[in-house]
Amino acid sequence: MYWLYNILLLMYWASLIPVLIYRLIHEEGFYQRIKQSIGFLPDELKKKISDRHAIWVHAASVGEIVAASPIVREMRKEHPQEVIIVSVVTATGFRMAHQIIDGADGILYFPLDLPYLTGRILNIVNPKIIVLVETEIWPNFLRIANRKKIPIMMMNGRISQRSVSRYRLITFFTRHVLASIRIFCMQSRIDAQYIIDIGADPNKVIVTGNTKYDQTYGIVTPEEKKKFLAELGFAETDYPIMIAGSTHKGETASVYKAFVAIRKKHPRARLIIAPRYIYQSDLVREEGRKYGITMAKRSEMKAGKKMDGPYEGVILDTIGELGRVYSLGDLVFVGGSLAHIGGHNILEPAAHAKPIVVGPNMFNFVEIYDLLSSRGACIMVKNETEFIETCVRIVDDRQMAENMKRHCIEIVQENQGATRRNLAELQKILDDLHAWR
Repeated sequence: MYWLYNILLLMYWASLIPVLIYRLIHEEGFYQRIKQSIGFLPDELKKKISDRHAIWVHAASVGEIVAASPIVREMRKEHPQEVIIVSVVTATGFRMAHQIIDGADGILYFPLDLPYLTGRILNIVNPKIIVLVETEIWPNFLRIANRKKIPIMMMNGRISQRSVSRYRLITFFTRHVLASIRIFCMQSRIDAQYIIDIGADPNKVIVTGNTKYDQTYGIVTPEEKKKFLAELGFAETDYPIMIAGSTHKGETASVYKAFVAIRKKHPRARLIIAPRYIYQSDLVREEGRKYGITMAKRSEMKAGKKMDGPYEGVILDTIGELGRVYSLGDLVFVGGSLAHIGGHNILEPAAHAKPIVVGPNMFNFVEIYDLLSSRGACIMVKNETEFIETCVRIVDDRQMAENMKRHCIEIVQENQGATRRNLAELQKILDDLHAWR
């Protein structure tokens, strides 16, 4: 089956050659990214990690990096002498890793999952153990690492309903691939069942919780909040601030309509929209004009560009700020839920004790949503009309908002500790390695 996978992978990359050439010419930093992905690491990085028997933590993109951050932080405290490296797949993940991961000796791009390239990187790094954050299943990488007798574990494992549906079509293959993983530390009982459904050995699967509960984005001091507000031009705080995070195409109109309704009762209200894809920020700003809302771009503010006139909101078109900007909100909508995406991380605003509203599509975060909604910390709406009414009600009803805030922080505090449980499983493997040697 691996031969078929490799043929399909080669065909896929061959089809992308024109796109890759274009990006090599026009996209800054893309050459270095491709160079690393085919096994040519920068000399300085290579000196740091080559054949040092590192602990290799792999986190694909932004969401996985957020989950990996507390893992690496605590790993460094417990194993100060170990070499720790972090690999990523995307450019945004690479930038985010440099911003929020403390304690890593090196950050590199993950190799293309072709046998020679994967083998080359594994020979250079020669890690003592590989830690996959969330569900990063790369068949050749896992097969070759297993052949080299490098133990592999999954931390903070999560698998979406959509991914399960796809993997179930090839369970005969995924069962063989997953056999190379020594233990699966899954976020929830649902994730544990999903990974078993696609071929994991039930005896290797445990539930350790979600390390995102342990992330420190909940710690924003009053001084930092004041600085954020000043930078955004929201220096005074005697008005509500609505935040819409990780919004997708088709959701922005509903956000603007809800904000217009809020402003009818609270004329000085302010809005922050963080589109899931930064390249859509100009479209978000243009759409705001249709509703009489003038939006400034955070990137232009950071570049020192002055707005021509007053504005009602800010488009957060930057990387790595949303988790902390949530601390400014009096009401938070988490996107990907009105659109049929499956939702996004609602733990970030919950960690800041914010009233949260989501749409009907939260199938990628079922367990977290169930937990928050069961205590009234998060409200799901069925459609745009309900969304607008709910947003206005939360802003108007201070007691309701305070209750939602209290339940949020209680839930986050009750569920912290997943990082320690994951690292306890890592320690067992390291102890086995030391005993064997």
